[in-house]
This record gives sequence, structure tokens and C-alpha cells, in this order.
Amino acid sequence: MSPPPRRVLLVDADAFFVAVARQVDPEGAGQAPLLIVGGRPGSRGVVCSASYECRAFGVRSAMPIARALTLCPDAMCVPVPRGACSARSKDIQAVLARFAPVVQCSSIDEWYCDLGGTEALYGHEPLQETAHRIRRAVFEATGLHVSIGGGTSRLVAKMAVEVAKPKPGTGADGVHCVPPGEEADFLSHFRLADLPMVGPKLAEKLERMGLLRVADAQRWTEAGLASRLGERTGEWLAQRVRGIDDSLVTPRARQKQVSREDTFAQDLDDDAVIERELLRLAVRVSADLRRQALRARTVTVKIKDTDFKTRSAQRTLSGFIESESSVAKAAGPLLRQLRGKRRVPVRLLGIALSHFDDEPESASGGAPIGGAILAAQLGLFAGQEAAPLEATHKAGPPGSDPNETPRDRALTRALDRIRDRYGSGAILPARLVDPAHDTGPRVEE
Repeated sequence: MSPPPRRVLLVDADAFFVAVARQVDPEGAGQAPLLIVGGRPGSRGVVCSASYECRAFGVRSAMPIARALTLCPDAMCVPVPRGACSARSKDIQAVLARFAPVVQCSSIDEWYCDLGGTEALYGHEPLQETAHRIRRAVFEATGLHVSIGGGTSRLVAKMAVEVAKPKPGTGADGVHCVPPGEEADFLSHFRLADLPMVGPKLAEKLERMGLLRVADAQRWTEAGLASRLGERTGEWLAQRVRGIDDSLVTPRARQKQVSREDTFAQDLDDDAVIERELLRLAVRVSADLRRQALRARTVTVKIKDTDFKTRSAQRTLSGFIESESSVAKAAGPLLRQLRGKRRVPVRLLGIALSHFDDEPESASGGAPIGGAILAAQLGLFAGQEAAPLEATHKAGPPGSDPNETPRDRALTRALDRIRDRYGSGAILPARLVDPAHDTGPRVEE
């Protein structure tokens, strides 16, 4: 007896950053149909997300803010409400966990759900009906809309969610599930370049073969594709165009680092000002660490110079730290080491914390720079421009490790409670409250 077809959903929060920004500021962003989330006007940041109305003007994610405002000059620009986005993401995942035994966070606004074995639990109703109930439950709990694609594989669910999105003029209602046995027919309507993992080079090669749409490739045998593309790629593509994808939905691996960074409106060349910005980052990143009940041993400082050269220095301490003063003390010598090697204006500055106290003792001295994602796409090094990255300096400069005491931790947590009640700016290190040394707009990433 063959096993029942797989039941996989992809849940995608609709215009997530825009929707959360409107929730956070209902009287401002909430009233602006033309809304860009990612930075203030005049900043050197990029678009994180834009309302559907802005997209009609050609505004797209990762586009420089300046370019986006040229295309849509009447748009309102706001920074990413990072804390609220992280909280809403967790709220959505909590709802999904009520329906699916396995939920995999793919990004801050996307989740795969495996509903295998739940047929009887839901009265053997069609997957489409279950998806609609999940969608309603998410909205009732969070006030946010999600689109849901479903099918017998992650691939089909991923493609189906694009059809499900209720974009203007589509008539879609937020859910689209592909019945078992109809995968190949459903995929045949897409371009090959739309398939996940079909990059520009492969798409160009397929186009030279006369293959533009999935339907074109479906007419080829696996052997025919392998003869032109190589055995491995040909076999892979032959399966993908027919909706065959055996990859499993699995809970996401544990977080490897917590990080923060700023891109400055003007490049910084004054050491005192740069160290103040490092302290500002230490306050924020240590707060992120404590919110997740973590302590870290490895501190990494990253800078991007005015010529886009990216450099980093890393240090693993003898003990775990969590307070902003300890993070600042450990990061300061790393910054001075980097500045001493190359004294040019700084465009971007960042701090990452890794090697947490809930890791095995055999863990390495921190996650490698450049590949981590902060609980879903809020990481320090995601989405940056391509730039040469110097080898990480694992040995920090001379100097004693921060001696963080229980009193230090108790004091820091008392500050957290005050900031939670009165706002993040209620109590700050004295060096951060002097308006005469403000460096201007920053793009938090």
C-alpha cells in the first residue's frame, strides 16, 4: 500500500515589513498608501519592502532609497521596525505550530508546514480548506494577512504561494493548493527562470537551448537534458519541472549569532565618533542577546570602508558575557586594531556576538562571518553588496577579557526593565546623549 500524498504548505506573510510598519505607526505609516520601508529620505539605505501601490511605480526590494524616491517621489519612507517584526514573526509561527506538527522558518516572513499524518485530525478535509482556516487564525491572532501555497512538495508549495497572493487585479483569495497528480500541469505555466535554484546562468543556457518555459523542458526526457546539461543538472531539472522534490520540512537549525550594524549617511573618519557608534551598537546588540536569554563568548567587529572593502576582527573570550559594557569593552580593541591597519573613512560598522552559553563546550570560537541569518533575515551580514572580505582575525589584540560579575548582569537587566517601560532611549551611556556628536541618519541592518 503506497503512503498518502505529502501535505506541505508554504505560509508567506503579505508585504510583511509594510504591514508591521503600519501596525506600529497607524497614524503615520498606517495612513500612507505609498509606503517604503527601509530607511529615511536622504539615507544610503535600500528598500526592504514597499507597498503594492509603490511597486506599481517600479519600486523593488534591495533598490537604493534614493532611486526608489526618484520613481515614486510621493512615497513615505520609514525605517524597518525591527523589534516589532521579530515579535510578529514569532507570533505567526506560534499560530502555525497549533496546526502543523512540523514548522520550518524559512525567513522572517516565510514558513514551511508539514501536515503529514493530520488527515484524520482535520476530518479528511481538502488541504485548501485547512489552509484557509490557518489563514483566518493568523489574522485573528496578529492582524496580519498571509498567503498560503500547498501541494505534495516544498517546490510546489513555493510556486503555489505566488499564485495565492491577493495582488491587485489577480482575483486571488490568499490560498492556492495543487491537488496530487496535477503538479506537472501546474508548473507548466511558469517560466524556467521562476523555479527556485534556476539561476541566471542556467536560465541563459536553457534559453540558448530554446527552453524558456517549464512546459518546454517537460517535453525533454531526463536523458536528453542530461546530455546537454550534464548528468547531475539534467536529472535535477527533469525532476523539478515535473514537481518532484523529496526535500523534507525540518525545524530550523539553532541560531548561530546575534548581530547589529549601521550604514552612515556620511562616512566617518573621526575615531572618537566611530567609537561612539560602536558603543551605540553594543547597547543594541547586547539587548538583543538578553532578550533571547543568551550569553556569548565570541565578539566580532566588522567595518566597511569608504571604498566598500569589508574587514573584520574577532575575539573569543575566556567567559560568557551579556552586558552592554562588557560587549563594548571587548569590541573596542577590535575596532582599534582594524583602524590601525587601514585608516580610511568608515561607511558601515557592525558587531556580532556568537558562541553562546547553550552550545556544547566543543563548539568552535564563533560562527563564520558572512553567512548567518538573525532569526530570520535580520542578521548582520545578510543582503550586503558584494565586496572583498579579509580573513577573520581570530586572535584579538592584547588586553584582559571583560570581568563581568553577577552585579553587572543584575544592573543591566534593571536597565532593560526601565527601557522596556519607558522606551529604548530612557537610559543610555552618557557618551550617546550628546546631540553635538550626532552622526546623522543611520540605516540599521
